[in-house]
Amino acid sequence: MRTSNVTYLVKKGVSSVWKNRVMSVASFSILMVSLLLVSCTALLMINANIIMGNIENTNEIAIYLDEGVSDTQVAHIRDVLQNNSDITEIEHITKEQALEDFREDMAEQAELLDYLDENPMPETFMVRVDDLTKIRHIVNVIQEIEGVEKVKAPYDFAGVLINIRNTFSIIAGAVLIALVIVSIVIVSNAIRTSVYSRRNEISIMKYVGATNGFIKAPFFVEGMFIGILAGAASWGLTWLIYDSVYSLFADDLTLWQMFGVFNLIPFEEIRWTVLAINCAAGALLGAVGTVISTGKHLKV
Repeated sequence: MRTSNVTYLVKKGVSSVWKNRVMSVASFSILMVSLLLVSCTALLMINANIIMGNIENTNEIAIYLDEGVSDTQVAHIRDVLQNNSDITEIEHITKEQALEDFREDMAEQAELLDYLDENPMPETFMVRVDDLTKIRHIVNVIQEIEGVEKVKAPYDFAGVLINIRNTFSIIAGAVLIALVIVSIVIVSNAIRTSVYSRRNEISIMKYVGATNGFIKAPFFVEGMFIGILAGAASWGLTWLIYDSVYSLFADDLTLWQMFGVFNLIPFEEIRWTVLAINCAAGALLGAVGTVISTGKHLKV
């Protein structure tokens, strides 16, 4: 196709947005709402995964060492733990520190500890794992280390978190797919109505020898143009909604941190990425909706 023809078709498609502004506004509104729902759902998924990760990081495995373990054995156990790529954090609690922590927990009854002949608290390592699904394997590995007496891990809590994370991922993914499918169907129906309203114009173009591709191209450009505008508008609304919700958690994190709600992503860090994705998705949805409506219902 010649450059002059391409330029004409692009201008024709863009000008059709204004000439058929009623249908254009309808398509724009539908796309904007659809992209807004998809954007908010996607951002919710991202931050929900962060929250789940924060909760997972609070799970600790307690490693109690044998009574009378030597400093050399303690150093060896630390080295083994540090060389384990599945372990992210390691904290060594000495017998003295453990007794002091226990004394603070007992508060008014702490003086009873003064009558002890020796320190009964064990040397302890507290570790966190990178992947909760590997927690049983890690515990089995740790129990084989010489000098380790007992290992305690939150199996039940880890299992609940894994189930919640998997269930949420499935539901969120299904919602996203459903929103995309619904958006394509609604947009294609709106564009189909636009095509039907211009059936006389299409018939005249067909009579003078215009090809199917030549007739469909302006609708394709129109759908993409409206999609890009809708993507930009949904991006602005997403920014307003996200910042409003984000401020609820960012202003006072004291309570929310107990539930893992921290380290959420500020919109300023991802705004241009979200804008590009929204505009690209809008253009794609508009184009796909046009192809479906014209290919299936436009009789040329």
